[in-house]
Order: sequence, then structure tokens, then C-alpha cells
Amino acid sequence: MVVDAEMHADEEQLLLQQGSNQSSLWGINLYPDKFGTSEFVEFDSMINLRPGQNNLTRGVADEKIRNQILAVVDQWIKP
Repeated sequence: MVVDAEMHADEEQLLLQQGSNQSSLWGINLYPDKFGTSEFVEFDSMINLRPGQNNLTRGVADEKIRNQILAVVDQWIKP
């Protein structure tokens, strides 16, 4: 997980250089002032456009993947 870059593509590139699989990388936005609410995590990024993975929007269509992302956020982001 990488946070606080100008663009999601910059974070994606860093993770790819460190050996991450592109198919496992998803872009989200975190809003610290909304921590603890459903608005804390926003699933919106250009890197999420993946026709080959049946994700045709900037969001994350698959609920299972969204839940996995939320679990990673919960693991790494603490109040």
C-alpha cells in the first residue's frame, strides 16, 4: 500500500518496480477527515479502468475486491 502521491499512476509504478502484480493494484482515495465513515474510502481512479479484468469504470466493480481493499486499508490505516 502506498499513500500520498500526486497521482495514482506514480504509486502504481512504485509498487510495480517493487514486484507487485498489476492485476492486484487498485486506486482509491482516502479522506482523513471522514475516518470511521463510509465516505473515508473512495473507489475512484484511472488505474482501475481494466477491460481485461471486466472493470469498465474508474471504480471497483467487484464487491469481493472492494472488501479486500477495505481490509488492507483497515490493516494499515489507524486513527
